[in-house]
Amino acid sequence: MIIHADWSINPRKRWMVVANKQPNHRWLIEQPRVVDDPTSLFKNLTPKILQSGCLLAGFDFPIGLPYKFALKAGLTDFLSTLPLFGNREWSQFYTPAEIPSQISLYRPFYPARPGGTKRQHLEHGLDLQFKHLFRLCEIAHENRRAACPLFWTLGGQQVGNAAINRWKSLISPALNDPQLHVSIWPFAGSLEDLCKPGEIIVVETYPAEYYGHLGLFSSVERKSKRRQIDRKYYSERLIAWSDERQLELDKALIASFKDGFGYSPDGEDRFDALVGLYGMINVVLGNHPTGESFPPHNDKIEGWIFGQEQPKEDT
Repeated sequence: MIIHADWSINPRKRWMVVANKQPNHRWLIEQPRVVDDPTSLFKNLTPKILQSGCLLAGFDFPIGLPYKFALKAGLTDFLSTLPLFGNREWSQFYTPAEIPSQISLYRPFYPARPGGTKRQHLEHGLDLQFKHLFRLCEIAHENRRAACPLFWTLGGQQVGNAAINRWKSLISPALNDPQLHVSIWPFAGSLEDLCKPGEIIVVETYPAEYYGHLGLFSSVERKSKRRQIDRKYYSERLIAWSDERQLELDKALIASFKDGFGYSPDGEDRFDALVGLYGMINVVLGNHPTGESFPPHNDKIEGWIFGQEQPKEDT
């Protein structure tokens, strides 16, 4: 089973799409649905996982720490450090600083709210250049712009707030639950090693990365996922992509495709959730590399976006 969730701090903007492998070995893709209760997401899916093999779960929020930050803070392994956040000297890690003087290695998220805030405040508080707050996988490349850095909480993507919310309420509890068998790729190993019956493999995704992989992106075409008419155009391409790879689409999903996922604002969120799933399926089918063979620190500290290729040379 493969799931992908387009995540937001707003519960109404959390959408998930599921793909189940059928007895005929084809993938059946379902209609996007709202994630009602993130805390029980894996437990609700566990019975199906035990029947179908393993679960590959993709989430659109950062999983990992910038290397330069980790180096300065004396951290060498993300998975072993994650349980420390929110406790003892790290007790304020998840509380965004309200004023520049509160920023520190132990309280790196900033700002708590907009208004009079500058990136220089974060640079000064952490004693790091802003460019060093990006993980390698977040740096811009020829097919997409840069992703937002983890600790800067402003902007439309709000990745810092999403990471705070999901590390606390989803990732950490799942790793600590003895009834669940959860691993975080690539920290826990390669995809091939982790995919075993009954296992849940969590990966970081970035739908903007997958537009290029799926042939949706063109620098010539001025189209936007925010417009219903453009989502219809993209949907036609995804339907053709599905037919070529013998994917099965449920009827409700086909109707959403043809309608461009409606005119309401959540159409963009539902479509992003679906693009993320397609990007993951593309990797699972072997049409695109996972992105493994990491530089020395990426598989233990920074992590990686699933399916993003390694840069040709170190940045």
